[in-house]
Amino acid sequence: MSGVVLLLGLAGLAPAQSTNWRRVGNSAVDLLLASPATGPVDKVWFSDSGGTLYARTRSGKVFETADYEIWLPSQNVTEPALPPGPTVVRNPENGARLVGSALGRVYSLGRQLYRSEDGGRSWANLTAFKTESVIGLGQRSVAVSPADQDQIAVANDFGVWRSLDGGLSWAGLNELLPNLRIQRILATPAGTAGTRAEIDGMGAVELPPGGSVWQPVDDRTEAGDAVRLGFYAQRAGVVATAYGRSERTVYVGTADGRILISRDDGANFAPTDTGRASGPVERIFVDPARPDVALAALGGPAVPHVLRTFNAGQFWDALDSNLPNAPAHAVTGERAAGAVYVATDRGVFWAQADLDNAGTPNVNWISLSDHLPAGTGATDVRLDAAGIQLYAAVEGYGVYATAAPHRLRHLRLVNAADFSTRAAAPGSLVSVIGGRVTSARGGNLDYPVLAAADDASQIQVPFDAVGPNVTLALATGIGSVRLGMQVQPVSPAIFVGLDGTPILQDAETGLLLDARKAAHGGARLVVSATGLGKVTPAWPTGLAARVDNPPAVAATIRAFVNGAPAPVTRATLAGGFIGFYAIEVQLPGINNSGPAELYITADGVESNRVQFLIEQ
Repeated sequence: MSGVVLLLGLAGLAPAQSTNWRRVGNSAVDLLLASPATGPVDKVWFSDSGGTLYARTRSGKVFETADYEIWLPSQNVTEPALPPGPTVVRNPENGARLVGSALGRVYSLGRQLYRSEDGGRSWANLTAFKTESVIGLGQRSVAVSPADQDQIAVANDFGVWRSLDGGLSWAGLNELLPNLRIQRILATPAGTAGTRAEIDGMGAVELPPGGSVWQPVDDRTEAGDAVRLGFYAQRAGVVATAYGRSERTVYVGTADGRILISRDDGANFAPTDTGRASGPVERIFVDPARPDVALAALGGPAVPHVLRTFNAGQFWDALDSNLPNAPAHAVTGERAAGAVYVATDRGVFWAQADLDNAGTPNVNWISLSDHLPAGTGATDVRLDAAGIQLYAAVEGYGVYATAAPHRLRHLRLVNAADFSTRAAAPGSLVSVIGGRVTSARGGNLDYPVLAAADDASQIQVPFDAVGPNVTLALATGIGSVRLGMQVQPVSPAIFVGLDGTPILQDAETGLLLDARKAAHGGARLVVSATGLGKVTPAWPTGLAARVDNPPAVAATIRAFVNGAPAPVTRATLAGGFIGFYAIEVQLPGINNSGPAELYITADGVESNRVQFLIEQ
């Protein structure tokens, strides 16, 4: 284990003045086709020399590639006219479109792609595998390279595909084509689940921790939301476009800017005063702790685009102020910090706004799109459960994440291993998000500050700390701050990165495991964790554990792989580190290859669950 994980709890938390977005996965989904797929593409064509391939997506944007990997937006490109279809003896599919090419070849585009060398008397199916297509169904366009008649490009409902042997084999060109039509971010990484999103035409997908290609997933959120929206619409007697819900309070929005409220879980609705709002209500955010507070995002060309209520809809304030006049598609917020985020056709913006009381609605919106793809809009914004990472769905490009800029205005405590609000334990690591901490004290004990930056600090819980509740007094750059914290004898957590990738090592080689480096059956894993409590012999707080013969964990540690017990051969403090524990787990000799689930327990208390890959 190297120092790369020492400041893991602070990783990715750049200064608030700089919005350093990281891309979450790419623009493709694994649908078990010849290659990963993306959204619909309507047309492809080659340049006159055959050196450049162009593609027009369903949204009307044109991209080009010269290396068949990197796609760039095309500028002032002239799209060739569609030639008249040739006359053939017969068409292999009713309604399929015919395209002629050199050497007398004719292509037919329907559900499948066909080619004829004899004027349509006979046809070869170039894409079929049983009753399906290896490149997906719905062929829209075919292009043949002027430089090589066996180089074919096809556009269909699943992206762009290329063959170099006249259609005998295919490869997708979709992983970096900005054409992923994400409508909504369903969930941020938690436990063994990665980032989840809803894609137009594909449904729910998930990016596994450490992965790059999205995977279809059975997520009932989309279907459940549609059912609830239909039920609320019926009860309210309106055509509903969005709803938000917390406890028994439900808000329902309409296509003409109206918002209705129910206090009895949708049994009865009453209108609220949205002023001059007229655009479609596309998203409603309701504060989970105080349902009287809600935000609404409105599309359409007319202002307002962002509404706020703090009194359950007695009236709504327009928060547009200096926000560009562009349709808004999603909004989220954090009431305690007074932060509002909105996704619009002009990008992602945030502002400080009082969400608890009446106040001036003239908020100052700040663009967060400087380091996002230029000229793109956003379709969704979402904060993670701890409120420290902001996720945005960017039109065509997929999902991006960054440290939420409001975190500097509201200190909070999270577990340094998995960024959750789980309880701490003696000896464990805790991250203070939102500011530089110079000293910390609670329960008459000093909590050593191990690392400090302007936006986050890391402290260790003393081995002598007792709970169940401790009030921490923090000395910060803005003065003394007091935060409450739960402390339990054990509270195990496996270290993960911001994308959910666990910190696991091969015990023999010391190499970290990830999406490219899998574990093997019979191997020993070293699991990096915190929260395992006291050790034997006792060890001083704030001191790195000795490398030779480090203190052993006093609690009983067990490990489980895919639900089955796996032997724990060692559980100690991690030598050379503070607050880290190392658990050595023996994998079974025989495992099913693929993703595996791992979690540990300390005296019966479960940790977070993580995924890793196993190969035989």
